[in-house]
Amino acid sequence: MWAMVQKEFRQLRRDRRTVAMMIVLPVLLLVVFGYAASFDVTRIKTVVVGPGAQAAAERLGEPFVVDRVEPGETRADAVATLRDGRAQVAVVTGAGQPQALVDGADLFAARAAVTAMRQAAGQSGQVAPEPEVLFNPGLETSVIMVPALIGVILVFVGVVATSLGVVRERQAGTLEQLAVMPFRPSDVFVGKILPYFVVAAVDLTVITVVGITLFDVPFRGSALTLALGATLFLFVTLGLGVLISTVSQNQGQAIQLAFMTVLPQILLSGMIFPLASMAAGVRWIGYVLPLTYFIQISRGVMVRGTPIEALVLPLSMLAVLGVAVFGLSVVRFRRDLAPAGTARAAEFSWKETARRTAEILHQAGEESGRTPRTGAGT
Repeated sequence: MWAMVQKEFRQLRRDRRTVAMMIVLPVLLLVVFGYAASFDVTRIKTVVVGPGAQAAAERLGEPFVVDRVEPGETRADAVATLRDGRAQVAVVTGAGQPQALVDGADLFAARAAVTAMRQAAGQSGQVAPEPEVLFNPGLETSVIMVPALIGVILVFVGVVATSLGVVRERQAGTLEQLAVMPFRPSDVFVGKILPYFVVAAVDLTVITVVGITLFDVPFRGSALTLALGATLFLFVTLGLGVLISTVSQNQGQAIQLAFMTVLPQILLSGMIFPLASMAAGVRWIGYVLPLTYFIQISRGVMVRGTPIEALVLPLSMLAVLGVAVFGLSVVRFRRDLAPAGTARAAEFSWKETARRTAEILHQAGEESGRTPRTGAGT
């Protein structure tokens, strides 16, 4: 038994990635659920418009944080502000009681805003704005979860499926065979990832249609804007998948690295826990995750009907991340493929030269054997 224990410890020592995952993953989960797992919203970004905007802004207390006061703007301007995602609550003042427009696409902030206003209305001497929830009047969870699940499915196809597929080819020796064929590394690279891109596009269409039909999720924006965001997002996820495959020796390692890549995106992207409620250090991790920006695009397009002009920042961030990750994956893939092809081509060239030399020597031997011998028997 002790020999088996020693053998297992030696095997674990060789597989450093498994040991790292066994140690790093629990710490990561502890940090995430300790600092990020919170549904409490303590700061709600608010704009106040209308003739009495200044007085209404002074009466607002926590958790409302007044970002702008615009006495010259109207209700239409307030709705546009919420649709573009520039605020979570917009207070509209006028002749009567102030009215608060709440962005229902930001579910946790909307619930906190409605609760705070109703509590303020119940207190004596308080005149609280009357809340009106836009975009998601029933504050339904499915309305905000379906657009986010589209991104999770694209992450799964792009990262997990792609990395496993490429590693499987390496283990089977198919990549080495492709390396000696008259293909450029770029041809092999595009040929490997294009099927996953098509599958992800089909998944995007199916999940969107099912979400709209089965869960009554609205689609108020432009399908082209969502398609553009999904394309940029797929460039990042496919690049991550290929990048993981280039540093993995087998499918087990690929699954481990893919899991460590996917898990933070699900927990820290704002899909489950609101980014505003996370600690500052953890929140900045969420700002470098591609799923964070795709969720902003998908929820904005589907739920709010946000135009493309208001989504320039998340689209630009996905483009930057795509160029960085996809470019690095191309470089590593070419480096892994080209040396193997060069070595195998050199091996085949040496074998071909040896075979031709053997044939020439054999032919020469046959010809010398057929030549009449003279002088020996004379």
